[in-house]
Amino acid sequence: MNTKSDLLGIDLEEELSAIRAHKAGGKTLKTKKLKAPSDASKIRKRLGLTQEAFAALLGVSVQTLRNWEQGIRKPRGPALALLRIVEKNPEVLFT
Repeated sequence: MNTKSDLLGIDLEEELSAIRAHKAGGKTLKTKKLKAPSDASKIRKRLGLTQEAFAALLGVSVQTLRNWEQGIRKPRGPALALLRIVEKNPEVLFT
């Protein structure tokens, strides 16, 4: 069974084993700093989408996307995670 997550690039069985060992008091968990995704405008342009289409596929308003692209606001939380995934695996938007 392949337990490697294609979206996240991690071995799920290995990570679960580490969590179990940590809960049992025998291991310190590793942490990993995630690289920030490219700007939303770069991702959108690479996909050849309009602001309206990209915003709709992400589930955000066009104004929110424009704010990100103009640097008025930055994506946070789930939006940031979604942009990371879309940058690495753009096909997830079209399934």
